[in-house]
Amino acid sequence: MTQTLDIFPLTKTAFAPFGDVIEADPATMKLINGGTTERFHALSGAEAVGEGARVIINLFRGQPRAFPYAIDMMERHPLGSQCFVPLNDRQFLVVVAKDEDGKPGTPQVFLARGDQGVNYRRNVWHYPLMTLDQPSDFLVVDRDGSGNNLVEFFFDTPFIIGAPTL
Repeated sequence: MTQTLDIFPLTKTAFAPFGDVIEADPATMKLINGGTTERFHALSGAEAVGEGARVIINLFRGQPRAFPYAIDMMERHPLGSQCFVPLNDRQFLVVVAKDEDGKPGTPQVFLARGDQGVNYRRNVWHYPLMTLDQPSDFLVVDRDGSGNNLVEFFFDTPFIIGAPTL
């Protein structure tokens, strides 16, 4: 039987088992450049392991999804973290799942504000980028190098996400 997934606001506490929420945190703010720039310091860290591994910076342009939407698979990256920071101040969905004996458990869905990004820790099950309403650009920090850094799992029965409203 198909299960419908609820959508929750993205918060640091709720997302902590999967990685970090990237947002301006006053507790991390330092003034730099003669006091003209606020630096929100060390909001997350990139992970890259394996031979020839390096951290790279990319630009992804995600196409909007139509809802209701079926989540039929999840992926994870065993050799590096993956960070998504929106550049257009547009909301997007974040779908993650806890690992259950090498497979993703029931997905959890979060609605990220346009001023929030996420950094999935290495080996965290997640769904690919899910933009809403219109194409959106993201700064993506992840791993490049040799080795297989992609594991996919396909569900026998997909999960359904309804229209994203909170």
